[in-house]
Amino acid sequence: MKRILSTIGSTPLVELQRIVPRGSARIVLKLESQNPTGSMKDRMAYAMISRAEADGRLAPGREVVEFTGGSTGTSLAFVCAAKGYPLQIVTSDAFSIEKRNHIKAFGATLTIEPSVNGTITPDLFVRMRAATEKIVADRGAYWTMQFENRDQATGYYALADEVWAETGGRVDAFVHSVGTCGSLLGTATRLRELSSSIQVIAVEPSTSAVMSGGQPGPHRIEGMGTGRVVPMWDPAMANGIEPVSTEEAEAMARRLAREEAIFAGTSTGANLVAALRVAARLGEGATVLAIACDTGLKYVSTELYR
Repeated sequence: MKRILSTIGSTPLVELQRIVPRGSARIVLKLESQNPTGSMKDRMAYAMISRAEADGRLAPGREVVEFTGGSTGTSLAFVCAAKGYPLQIVTSDAFSIEKRNHIKAFGATLTIEPSVNGTITPDLFVRMRAATEKIVADRGAYWTMQFENRDQATGYYALADEVWAETGGRVDAFVHSVGTCGSLLGTATRLRELSSSIQVIAVEPSTSAVMSGGQPGPHRIEGMGTGRVVPMWDPAMANGIEPVSTEEAEAMARRLAREEAIFAGTSTGANLVAALRVAARLGEGATVLAIACDTGLKYVSTELYR
């Protein structure tokens, strides 16, 4: 009999059938939407909490806090509920009501920072971080510090091992969006231990393409593009960067549902826009890995599916 936290991982890998044009490399999609909360962030939340417990940073019953606009909040709420930790999440109305309600369902408390017209702007993350720092100062909560915490990257080693086994070691490129950069770092690190020739392509919003040297700006792709170069980003880890617009990402997520029967969010759409570009460059015979970061059920009230 399994315990709930042991159900994280071992998610399906599928080959796309209709979206990929002839003459392109095949694209395989890791369905991280099949994790317990419907998100790949279950892997990193479990890694961050477990490692903090193991080395004594997190004592039994201590309050945990994090600021997040992606699915990290839901995943932390899930892990903390399973392990018995009170949790405070700082987030914003720029992110879907489904995510916020999901976090509350696990018993976490929310602090909401207001957005500007429902968009994700660079100043929003600055204000969310300041609110988190105040909670730490006032209550002595344990801050998981997802943007700096490299413990989370280890949570994605198993994802790479699963893909390697499922493809028989046939992966030529890995294409993935950058939020904290933990999932790109962890998956790419392990894949390159298995094969040093794998190309790694990072994905960012075209209107906030800071890794490409552009200026920060607003977008609607939840879970990526914070408007700054995040601490875990290292240009040496990537062979290239693909900027993708909100409109391209949303359109691709809708196509994925209609044409491949895979229901996912906007960051997954961004991953596939970039993956198709890479697949066209590599051509037939190659394999491109992309990740379905989470389920579309997290976005049914947003512009993506409304």
